[in-house]
Formats: sequence, C-alpha cells, structure tokens
Amino acid sequence: MENETLTDSSPAATTTEHPEAPVQQPSSNTDDGGVSQPFRTPEELVAKAIAPVKREYLRPPPSRPSNNNDSNNSTVGVENDDAAEAKSAPILKEKKSKRQIKRERRQEQKSPLHICPEVAKTGKVSACPYSDKCRFSHDLEAFKAEKPADIEGSCPFLVYEGPCPYGLACRFAGTHEDDVSTQTEKISRKSSELNFFNKDTQKLLWKNKMKFPKAEATLKLLGLKGHPKDKILVDKEENGEVVLKEPATDTKTDSNEAASDCSNKVEITPSISPEDDVVENNLADDIRPLKKAKSSIDEICSSQASNGSSVQGEVLDSNCDVNKSDPTADMVTDSDKSLKLHPREKKLIDFRDKLYLAPLTTVGNLPFRRVCKVLGADVTSGEMAMCTNLLQGQASEWALLRRHSSENLFGVQICGAYPDTVTKTVELIEQECSVDFIDINMGCPIDIVVNKGAGSALLTKPMRMKSVVEAASATVDIPITIKVRTAYFEGKNRIDSLIADIGNWGATAVTIHGRSRQQRYSKLADWDYIYQCVQRAPKSLQVLGNGDVFSYLDWNKHKTDSPELSTCMIARGALIKPWIFTEIKEQRHWDITSGERLDILKDYARFGLEHWGSDSKGVETTRHFLLEWLSYTCRYVPVGLLEIIPQRINWRPPSYYGRDDLETLMASDSAADWIRISEMLLGKVPAGFSFAPKHKSNAYDRAENG
Repeated sequence: MENETLTDSSPAATTTEHPEAPVQQPSSNTDDGGVSQPFRTPEELVAKAIAPVKREYLRPPPSRPSNNNDSNNSTVGVENDDAAEAKSAPILKEKKSKRQIKRERRQEQKSPLHICPEVAKTGKVSACPYSDKCRFSHDLEAFKAEKPADIEGSCPFLVYEGPCPYGLACRFAGTHEDDVSTQTEKISRKSSELNFFNKDTQKLLWKNKMKFPKAEATLKLLGLKGHPKDKILVDKEENGEVVLKEPATDTKTDSNEAASDCSNKVEITPSISPEDDVVENNLADDIRPLKKAKSSIDEICSSQASNGSSVQGEVLDSNCDVNKSDPTADMVTDSDKSLKLHPREKKLIDFRDKLYLAPLTTVGNLPFRRVCKVLGADVTSGEMAMCTNLLQGQASEWALLRRHSSENLFGVQICGAYPDTVTKTVELIEQECSVDFIDINMGCPIDIVVNKGAGSALLTKPMRMKSVVEAASATVDIPITIKVRTAYFEGKNRIDSLIADIGNWGATAVTIHGRSRQQRYSKLADWDYIYQCVQRAPKSLQVLGNGDVFSYLDWNKHKTDSPELSTCMIARGALIKPWIFTEIKEQRHWDITSGERLDILKDYARFGLEHWGSDSKGVETTRHFLLEWLSYTCRYVPVGLLEIIPQRINWRPPSYYGRDDLETLMASDSAADWIRISEMLLGKVPAGFSFAPKHKSNAYDRAENG
C-alpha cells in the first residue's frame, strides 16, 4: 500500500490574483512559504530540495507574514463562498448516540430528495415492489421541486445500452431526451465493471456459515490451525489414538485488524491488545481429537473425491498414498516437509518491463486506475483491503476489489496478520472475483494496522511471514505476490536475509519499497539496498522496486543499474502526474499544458460518475475523491517553468504563477482552489460544503499515515 502522506506544507500559489504577465524578481526568490530570501542559483535550490522555478514566474513575497489560514495542513475544512464567514470561529460538533444517528438517517431517507431508486428510474410510483413499506420517498412532485439544478454536460450513461440507471435522479436528466437521437454505437454496460459482491455469499459471511475447504485442508497440512499460542500439540498416543493437548486458554475474539470504508477511512472497534495471540471468533474452528484410522490426509483425499476437485493439486495425489498406519501423518511439523506441499504449477505473470501502478489508498480507486490505463499503465491493483473485513462480508471493503474491463492485468491487495485469516480470504477471492494475482501487503506502516500485527509488523516476525505466504500460495492457483519495506526499524534492514527464502515460500514476485517503516518518507528511497536484494534473489523470484520514480530518467536508471530488476512500481509519481506512464513509454519529458491536464480531470470525473453514480450522491462522492487527488497534483511543476529538469519527487515548489490562469489555479495548494476546479467539472458544491484532505499530501518531511 502506498499512502502518500507527508507533512510540513509547501508554499504554493493561490488564486487571489491572476496577473496578465509574470512578475519579474531580479534580486530575490522565495521559499518556505513565500518568505523573501537572497537570490540562490538553481543548484543551490536543488540542494535544499526546492524546485528551481524560473525567476520570471516566481510570485513576489507577501507584504506581511501570512497567517496560513489557506494552508491545507492547518485547515480543518474549506467552505464554499456562501459560508466562508463561518470559519472564523471553531465549530464544536455535537456528539450523537448511535440511536440518534440511525433515526436521523431514516428521517433523511424519507425526505423528498431521497427518492426511491425504482421510482426515479421508471418515473412510476407503482414500480417500487415495497410500496408503502419502502424506506425511500415516493413523492415525485416534491422531489422535482427540491432537486438541484442539472449540471452542465451530458449524462455519462448515454453511450451505453439501455436507459440511464438513475432516471429522474440523474444530475444530467435534461440530456436523457437526446438518447434517442444519438447515432453512436452503444456499449454494453454489463461488461464495464467486474467483481460485484454476491449477496448470497455476503449473507453466509454475516451468519458465519461460509465454508473454506481448501483453506482448512491447507492449514491442517501445514500445522497452522489457529494462532501460535492456540496451536494444537500432540501430547501422547494411547490405544492407537492420537490424543491432542487442548489449548491453555479459551478462544477469544480479534476481528478488527483494521478496516477501510468506501471512502477508505480506517475504522477499528474495541479489541484485545496485539500482544495477545488469539483466534478470531468468526474464523476459529472446534478442536476435536483426530482418529488414527482417519488422518488429515485421508480427510483431504475423501473430500477431494466427493467435491470432484483437487484441493492441493498434484501434491494430494501423492499424499493419498501415504502410509496411513503412521500416526505422525496427521500432523505436518517439519518446515522442510511443508515446503514440499506446494511446488504447484501456476499461471505465472511476467512483470518484466511492465508499468505497474501501485495500490494507492483513497486515491487509487477504479476511476483513477482507468485514467492511468488510458495514459499507459500496464498493471493495476486495487486498494488494500483488510482480510477480517472481507471475511465479515463488509460491502464497502469488497468494493475495493472491483475491476474495470479495461484492466487487462489486474491484482488485488489484501492485508492480514495470521495465516488462517489470509488463507480463507484468498480462497474466497478466488471463488468470488476475477483477478490475475493477489498481493499480500507486508509493508503498510499505518499504526492502526501495525498494532494488529499486520502490515509492517510482519517484518519483525519472519516465521509468521513464511506461514502466511506458504498457506496462501498452497490454497489457490492464483499467483501470490508480496509487498514489503526494507525493515521495520531504520538501520536494521532484513529483507536481504529473507529474499532467498521468499521464493521457496510460494511467492511469485516481491515488491520492495526502499524505505523502512520507521523512516516513512523522511529520506529518499534506498535503491542501492533494493539492488542488493535483487542480486541475492533466486532467478525464479521476480523482484520489483518501489520508491521515488518520477520521470522516465528515474525508470531508465534503475533498469540500467540493476538489469535483473523486473520492473519499478510507480506510486506517488502517478498521483502527482499520471502521465508519467506516457513519458516512460515515449521516453520524453511531457511539458503538458493546463488544458491537457484539465482533459485528464474531465475523464476522471466521467469515470467517477459511471462508477459512483450520476445522482447527487454519486456526484458528491466523485467530487470528494477528485479533491483528494487534486491535493497531490498541485505538487507538479510544469516542465517549461523549471530551470533544471526533470522535477524530483522531494522538491517543494515555491509560490509561482503559471503560464495561464488555469495553470496558476492548478498550482495552488489551497483546498478552496481545488474546490473551484471541481466546480468546473461537477457544478457548484452544495450549501455548507467543506473539505479537508485525508492525507497531508502537499507536505514533505514525514508521514502522518502510510
């Protein structure tokens, strides 16, 4: 996962003035918030990690020190013009009970603006199958009277077969009448998105009735039933029966590794401390004595015959001939033997020289990935999803696994702390989703994830890393990849000592982010260490590098310095300038114009409306994620404005004017200006609208989150 969140805000342009010509500053330049400094050469600015913008585009220093009210990092929320005066005093939010929140939500659903989807789609009250019991409003006239004005533009669903699925609720409803006269060839809407969550599966997960035969068989073969402290131990053998020693403690509940909803907000409910190795209540199985007459191998072979499918592939065919009189055949305790359980034939993915868009929290949603595919990305991956939330059937978490038909090489990234959780998750994903590979995140630095033993915390427990990868790889035919950091603690790198074993565990590829968990983004990525790991990796294991790739020159350098490196994963570079994929493929620095950048934002808005909906809720959801993305794009400095190219990812832009008003607006780090850009694409924001970026993305020194 790449949560690009850095602090210490950069000085950026605001749009309070738009001069007709750049301002000349022959004797000084600005840095660190527009403070006037003695003139520095471009080389001196680069040494201080300040973007060397040409002098004629620099803004003059302010006449008095700024109070930083417009700063992204000090603003709780930025309101629209109609309510700007409200930000002068702090607003204390009233704490509401869950019952009150639920009551208000129901009342809101009954308001005229929350029209029943079926009624809105057909325009007929009789179309709703729930009639008076429906929780939404059926008052068409009241809805039409209160509905916000249509947004300028055309409905994004006009190019698809069939009517707009949002009907009267669509914010472009006025253009629906043009649908009949449109002569363009229609596209099938059904084929555009994949991996919708099956409702029957969701109900089974809710009721804890979902069966995981492959995962159970694998965990039993590898001796990984339960967590370490609850591991079943062979105590003694009496009368031909293997008697198992019961765990010393009762099973407890730890169902909250971490979560992220549809807006990717991580949520945690009260749980046991991470020091307690416990079994999740909804994933634990009853512990029963195993008879000698029917070993675990027998059970697997019999289930293989009854199900008509192989649980362990070719391995089970040989295991079925195991001498069943041997009582030790029930348990697999030798780690060397467990390695022989999954040398399986799998579909291998060749990542070599492919442009890989990293899994990106919050901003790496399906519309953004579609934009990157248009601009040249080869491999895409969904946002990181927590295993526990997937196994609980959370629809918001399953939405992170959604795939667009244009993503021809697509993977999903999951995060879990224990082999049983991860193994059941990968089996479920293989059963329910269409994916080309599954990536296990072992590098996420977020505290709320690490404190549950997942993400970077696994770097401190290599044996658990091994168990997770072994079990997941042996359970599914889908290739398993992992993503790691150099280490947990700064200065204590350890991946080089594990890289030779990772391939033996069953992983087909490993991505190494060249930073430790403790370091976050305080320094540039350590590519020399990545090269060292590449040299130690077996030839069967593909190694990918990650960190600070921001131009085609960066890409070329890493590939030249380490020819064995399969490819480079691109994260923040794609957030700041998604056309980096085009630059790499065309081997050029693209001096992209503000108009071309706006066209990319228009594509994102259209993709967002198709994904989240063209009704009011879908429009505002699209606006929210667009604003999150704009909090990164403001860091880009156009090629034509730089004294030295290419721009480095750690450079802080000074306050400068663009070559036109739109370019100046796009350079602003003020959330108020991001809102103005969103209004150009999605219409005016609602009354009382406010926005504060989830990640401090226009900052550079350290990471708040991820």
